[in-house]
Amino acid sequence: MHNLALALHNKGYQITGSDDEIFEPAKSRLAKYALLPNKIGWFPEKITTALDAVILGMHAREDNPELLKAKTLGIKIYSYPEFLYEQSRDKTRVVVGGSHGKTTITAMIIHTLQHLNMDCDYMVGAQLEGFDVMVKLSDKAKIMIIEGDEYLTSPIDRRPKFHVYQPTIGIVSGIAWDHINVFPTFEFYVDQFRIFAEMIPENGSYIYCMDDVVLQEMSNHANISATKTGYGVHPHCIEDGITFLNLPSIKTGGNSVKIPLQIFGKHNLANINAARLACNAVGVSDEQFYSAIQTFKGANNRLELLHKNETCAVFKDFAHSPSKVKATVEALKMQFPNRKLVACMELHTFSSLTEKFLKQYAGAMNCADVGIVFFSPETVAHKKLPPISPEMIFNAFLRNDLEIYHNAKQLEERILKTCCVETVFAFMSSGNFDGLDLKKIAKR
Repeated sequence: MHNLALALHNKGYQITGSDDEIFEPAKSRLAKYALLPNKIGWFPEKITTALDAVILGMHAREDNPELLKAKTLGIKIYSYPEFLYEQSRDKTRVVVGGSHGKTTITAMIIHTLQHLNMDCDYMVGAQLEGFDVMVKLSDKAKIMIIEGDEYLTSPIDRRPKFHVYQPTIGIVSGIAWDHINVFPTFEFYVDQFRIFAEMIPENGSYIYCMDDVVLQEMSNHANISATKTGYGVHPHCIEDGITFLNLPSIKTGGNSVKIPLQIFGKHNLANINAARLACNAVGVSDEQFYSAIQTFKGANNRLELLHKNETCAVFKDFAHSPSKVKATVEALKMQFPNRKLVACMELHTFSSLTEKFLKQYAGAMNCADVGIVFFSPETVAHKKLPPISPEMIFNAFLRNDLEIYHNAKQLEERILKTCCVETVFAFMSSGNFDGLDLKKIAKR
């Protein structure tokens, strides 16, 4: 929401806003542009007929006093996705959906177009190097790249966000059950992606991962009128800890060309193919794409290197769902096959802290040499969920040597006692491990 405020401010709109909590970096960035509210909280008197519209965030409640005032006055109310659609109604909308990889694929496409000086608007869910804001809206750009989350649009609109964007070019990177508080059955969850695929017009493009069995089956049986293209993991090799793309179709003196990357992991090698096909659909050639992707460093919090020396490396990743955890652990083990891998993940989301869903994590940490799971009882209580126990977690992950912590200080002490010679550490969470300073731990 704060990025949208900045984007509209940059476009020349007069913007004001309210919230009951504002954290960094949003607080400083809003203050920089004089958009930070004078007071925290809700003030119905701010809502008057002088407003053109109100944009409603996902985490406002239905009884929010400012929302109720706007309804009473008949002011136009947009959800966040609705407003982005209105701003891109006449553009080619590339919408990236899927249970995992959305942010990275979106970032790859934006990076490529930026590298080629092709103007585009965008909305992406992570900070990108070289970009001041995560939302850009303009009148000139003919293309908008949107990370298409499947979560609910707003407290008064129960549609998944990515349905509202009405894709011209749609990508689905994979399907792995998530958000069980909203999608109580796996079949209901899968159905949202079918609806998304069937929304793409006949003159559009549907791009999907063929390696995902569930997605493949859904794509085969859905009534999709758009051009349908499947993709898999890009041909590659790993040499001295660096991943290269193999391009056998491009010959130089009879030898295949190898393109070095700054990212790694099978999931990213599949993400690259998704981004390449989307770029093709908006007029980018393969040669142009490969030239650009070499300089892509990844999105913030996505397999982000915190610190390293000759024998040790520490990574932070947004991975939290079972499929993301498994992909991250496997990627690190593949990239550093001769090093001990210490994988530490935090159960933080509504789904992951629910006993019914925990069993989805079975085997997710098996590629790690040391598997550690952290959860905060305070977070469970804050989300108003029934308590979970270490025994529930242990039984769910199906790993006999799994270590479980619910005290952040004890977790930090455990990590710092680990021998760091020829070792890789992975911290995976959508939270913050109860406030642990991961960068400081990484340097130590």
